[in-house]
Amino acid sequence: MNNFEIQMQIANNIKKYSHIMVAFSGGLDSTVLLHALVQLRINILPNLKIHAIHIHHGLSMNADLWVNHCISVCDQWMVKIKVLYITIDTTKYGVEAAARKARYYAIANTIHHYETLVTAHHLDDQCETFLLALKRGSGPTGLSSMAHHMPFCNNEHIRPLLNISRIHLEKYAYYYKLKWVEDYSNKNNRFDRNFIRLHIIPALHNRWPYFSKSVARSAQLCAEQEKLLDELLKESLKRFIHSNKSLSIEGLLSMSEIKRYALLRRWISYFDVMMPTRTQIKKIWLEVAMARKDAHPKLQLGTKQIRRYRKYLFLLPLLPSLKERIITWDPTKILSLPDGLGTLQLNDTTGICVRVPKINEIISLRFVVYGKLRIKYQVHAQPIKKIWREYNIPPWERERIPMLYYNEELIAIIGVCITQSGQAIPNKPFWYIKWVKNFI
Repeated sequence: MNNFEIQMQIANNIKKYSHIMVAFSGGLDSTVLLHALVQLRINILPNLKIHAIHIHHGLSMNADLWVNHCISVCDQWMVKIKVLYITIDTTKYGVEAAARKARYYAIANTIHHYETLVTAHHLDDQCETFLLALKRGSGPTGLSSMAHHMPFCNNEHIRPLLNISRIHLEKYAYYYKLKWVEDYSNKNNRFDRNFIRLHIIPALHNRWPYFSKSVARSAQLCAEQEKLLDELLKESLKRFIHSNKSLSIEGLLSMSEIKRYALLRRWISYFDVMMPTRTQIKKIWLEVAMARKDAHPKLQLGTKQIRRYRKYLFLLPLLPSLKERIITWDPTKILSLPDGLGTLQLNDTTGICVRVPKINEIISLRFVVYGKLRIKYQVHAQPIKKIWREYNIPPWERERIPMLYYNEELIAIIGVCITQSGQAIPNKPFWYIKWVKNFI
């Protein structure tokens, strides 16, 4: 493939887009991509608007030098560039996965709705991704590797170099005398991708020179198979998903195991979570969906969790319990609740209506209640578990609902019920308390 063919392949991928955001690391691949886009803007696509974005991960001692290099290149080529400084959290993921997640999160929060993201993944990257998925024992979804085009932030993410090998990119760069930075962490065999790149793929290419192209074809076939399954299962999945994005367990009971697991995977794909392994899929069904009736099962998937409630599966963030929290409240002020649950405030007309506390009663908010409660207008006290069931409150929300106390006496479970001792008294002062929620 010659230089003109590389530029034309890129043009064919991006010609219908007028505003392009290029992920520009300063390395060989993204330098070739940015240079080719600039050439297209000069010669073929004069209305093309190019915007580069560089991510400063803070992982290398050379990161500041890379920023300076990228800014210099963009100034020379008359391309606007924005540098984003991010922090990598490796408590839940390895360095590679954490950096990738943080990088795309930063881009998603920066890119404009009219911009299309373009990245410089090439044929050898596709081969590496396929082999990594093979090493993990992935099915067709994982083996389909990277897509040429995929949705991203109400627009698209395009990889126009995905059919071009690195050796052709190197020839392009040497021909135009391009300068790029080298990330020496790419030589570190500790990372699986580097090990495959440095030791496995060269040996495969020595034996079979067209190995990467064959892998790309296999990845494409896997992607087509998955797309076909998506079409065939679309209507079934639509029937079984509730308006709150929960999934009907009863709907899956009559399915074969293969079809059931395929539907589970497609339901999970709607959420920002790494696709579970085959073992995890089985656990979701056997240990969560099929757990005994009185259990509250859950299974963690990265930063999310699968829970069951009333014959439905829910995929949720990890929600910390707040049952140990006690917050004193001055009702003349708006109270911000912990963990992004929203605010509490007095209101003139809406909210729960409770009696005004006595002079000696201290107002507090808590997130736990035990034993039995007597709700207003009811003759007998009821176990709190029964109240939760009657009001259809899932287990994971029960320690995250603000509860109003005067001294040690429960007055109201905000948004759920008012106790007998908390009800407003006729011809006596009362409050409306409004909970403005933040939704997860």
